[in-house]
Amino acid sequence: MRLTAKKTVKTIIEQGNDYVITVKANQKLLYQQVCAITQDCGPVSVYIQSDKTHHRLTHRTVEVFDCLAGIAQDWLGLRRLVRVQRQGMRKGKPCTQLSYYITSLATTARQFAERIRGHWGIENRLHWVKDVVLGEDECPLKLAYAPENWGLIRTWAINVFRLNGEPSITKAQRRVANDIEALFLLLQ
Repeated sequence: MRLTAKKTVKTIIEQGNDYVITVKANQKLLYQQVCAITQDCGPVSVYIQSDKTHHRLTHRTVEVFDCLAGIAQDWLGLRRLVRVQRQGMRKGKPCTQLSYYITSLATTARQFAERIRGHWGIENRLHWVKDVVLGEDECPLKLAYAPENWGLIRTWAINVFRLNGEPSITKAQRRVANDIEALFLLLQ
């Protein structure tokens, strides 16, 4: 059974936890409401950060809003809206990205910045590797439990490589691909 976002939020709150959820354009009404509120209301907290990673400079502005007027009451526990603007250069070209979040937390923009960056660390270290390096989205196996089983195997392989200190999953794959002894050494 697939849960809706509102039911998921309800379950999270009922279990005594908090949430920070990305609001995307496919949730049209909520997205429009959050965009309008963050344009019309002033933030209660702002945090600006710049860093240089992967040969690119990025500036992030995280703003927290406590105005929730017009957002449906059935987003259980909703306390804040968060807007993150990222500006930088990629491959020599300027790029800008605007992201919105709803959350049950009442914390500062700096703390939200840390949590959101922490999430992207997970996204980059696991999901990106599974998608890009291991080709999960291109897998032709779509029937029954095959996608879930192969997803588990991919995650297991990534964890084995990382537990053995491999900084690059791609290089680790190449190193053990034709060397069964090296592969079994990873498992010890």
